Amino acid sequence: MKKIILTSLAVFLIGIIALDAESFRIEEKEEIRKTLTFQDPSKPKELFVDNIWGSIEVEGYRGKEVKLLVHKTIKGRNKEKIQKAKEEVELEITEEGNTIDIYVDGPFRDCNKRRRWRNWRNPGYQVHYDFELKVPHKTDLYLKTINSGDIKINNVEGEFEVKNVNGRIEMSEVAGAGDAHTVNGKVKVLFSRNPESDCSFRTVNGDLEITFRPNLSADLLLKTFNGNAYTDFSVSYMPLKKSVSKRYKGKYVYKSNRFFGVRTGKGGPEIKFDTLNGDILIGKKK
Repeated sequence: MKKIILTSLAVFLIGIIALDAESFRIEEKEEIRKTLTFQDPSKPKELFVDNIWGSIEVEGYRGKEVKLLVHKTIKGRNKEKIQKAKEEVELEITEEGNTIDIYVDGPFRDCNKRRRWRNWRNPGYQVHYDFELKVPHKTDLYLKTINSGDIKINNVEGEFEVKNVNGRIEMSEVAGAGDAHTVNGKVKVLFSRNPESDCSFRTVNGDLEITFRPNLSADLLLKTFNGNAYTDFSVSYMPLKKSVSKRYKGKYVYKSNRFFGVRTGKGGPEIKFDTLNGDILIGKKK
């Protein structure tokens, strides 16, 4: 790979959820199996999975339904905490039109703003959901988890929004465009077809390893602080974008996005690569 010389750097302040190191004495395990359906499989389809503790694995296949397997593990300090977890945490599954929504709900959610994590006192238990899903090849994916699990996608085509905090993101033989962001972990993506619209790949502590098909034509925006950027593609350097000015208390404040741009081919969609502590590797599938 050729090394890309970066001339601009940036430092980010981030908030990371602190994990309780308490050990739990009791565990209970359960398997959940369901077959979920889209109303009209011939039209665009959406799958949402919003998790807190645990992994998410999605595999594309030739079928029309979503096949769901969930490995549920409840960890608690004692039997009373296990029972409390059963009462307070639930897995909500909705099938509405061509949208399937899988949502882990509990007291750790913001009561006023659904789907947001909030800080709350340790209740003496954790409920882990490890999801395995088979979906039709062409399905838009919106996947989120926070702790104790990676997100993996294989052989799916469509828009994607993938978010993790303490875990990796791995996507293999995917087509489409979207965002793949984590905080503590590597982001690794292999495209089966180059994206035709904008994408964003981001982590704080980890490498970005993104592999495209040989005919990539795009504008690549790169940013890393403790790391380097490498590519298999021939690139030309793009001029830095001008700083954006704002007037604040009678003064002008100039802010730069700090990305460094290169172009491969004739240019095209804007693809961002952003890491703080890690390398950027832009590969070419041979």
